[in-house]
Amino acid sequence: MPILEEKLRRRTAERKAIEQKVRNEPFKPTPEELEYAHQVMERISDEFAQPIAAQGIDALKEEITKAVNCACLAIPVSRESQLRIAHTALSTMLGLGPIQEYLDDPKVTEIVVQRYDNIVVERAGKIQKVDTVFSSEEQLKTIINRIVQGVNRQVTITTPIVDARLKDGSRVNATIPPVSPDGSTLTIRKFNQRALTGEDYLNAGSLSRKMLYFLERCVTGRITIFVSGGTGTGKTTMLNMLSQFVPQDELIITIEDTLELKLQQPNVRRMEVRRASSRDMMDVDQNALVKAALRQRPDRIILGETRDGSIVDLISAMSTGHEGSMSTIHANSAQSMCDVRVPILYSMNPEANFSEKSIALQLAEAIQIIVQLSRLPDGSRKVTEIAWVNGVNSSYKVNCVDLFRYNIEENRFEATGVVPDDLIRRIRMHGLDFDESIFEKGSSGPVTSRTVL
Repeated sequence: MPILEEKLRRRTAERKAIEQKVRNEPFKPTPEELEYAHQVMERISDEFAQPIAAQGIDALKEEITKAVNCACLAIPVSRESQLRIAHTALSTMLGLGPIQEYLDDPKVTEIVVQRYDNIVVERAGKIQKVDTVFSSEEQLKTIINRIVQGVNRQVTITTPIVDARLKDGSRVNATIPPVSPDGSTLTIRKFNQRALTGEDYLNAGSLSRKMLYFLERCVTGRITIFVSGGTGTGKTTMLNMLSQFVPQDELIITIEDTLELKLQQPNVRRMEVRRASSRDMMDVDQNALVKAALRQRPDRIILGETRDGSIVDLISAMSTGHEGSMSTIHANSAQSMCDVRVPILYSMNPEANFSEKSIALQLAEAIQIIVQLSRLPDGSRKVTEIAWVNGVNSSYKVNCVDLFRYNIEENRFEATGVVPDDLIRRIRMHGLDFDESIFEKGSSGPVTSRTVL
């Protein structure tokens, strides 16, 4: 008996070691294993064709998994190869192929497929090359098609660029030839399933407690805010965090290219851009949605990203009864947003013909606060500037006055000493108290980063 028990124990340990190895090693099945995987997928697809059509593949995941594992056990190869074949088949049938493991990895924030055989991921703000690859250009296209079909979109030669989202809210962009002549590309920016709180930002050293207090008072006190920054600086994540301070009894409309905002308030109506896929289909862009929102009696409009001529109607709404509205925008600084980026977006509206002076006056009336985000060389994301929009100067340029800054040399947040009296008055008009001591010049709090957002 002891000999039998020892053999069983050893065999069990060997199986576990093989399973662990297959789970942990890069996704690179051999050509023979790929051929077997394709055979298994064809067989199981035929077997489950009718149930999938009737119930959907999600309802049959457990049954399909059992069927694939059973089929692989009959293949005359080593146990390690059987596991790799099963993993290949299941990840392609039920998941997103070789990149599924990175979608499941909470430390990975972005996945970039530059070509079917060239994949990088972002971990802790740093880009890393991975050994995992798709088996072919055809497998990558299959995965792309599955993603876009899930949100009723398509990618073809006539529409070779597509934006989509996964069920968990992760943002997807894909291209196929001819616009990407070296092969299809796929970029997935993973959605954080847990909405970050102000405390999370403090723990990450992304802002100071005084800055957080100020932003909370601004949102609750219906101050209009733009979150500005470059690509990957965390603008949408910041907008999500700020939205947590919106009072529960307000009527809110969100407008996005792809749904990412996760507001917790009870009175939220969500709108999403829809691109026409045929001549008979109406193209619903941001501009159309902003105009529609204005007819639906919202207290606030939250626009996921201002990227086109819809800014004209948004700015008008912000200054005429929709105070406290918020949006994000691509810009390198608060001043650059007002002087460069916004005028460019105004020019995208064919119905608008405003002078620089007129645009500046409209901005100064509509926007009160700009929160500037930056991504530093170490991968961390920080609020590098909170600017107050205080009218226009004699040259009719918007006055962007810094209230708080991040001092990169000394690694600390600082208050500039400017006290925005008009802003404080507006906040207090909503019955809120306000501690003006947060603006005392000097350090606004040390950076004590323990995590990377």
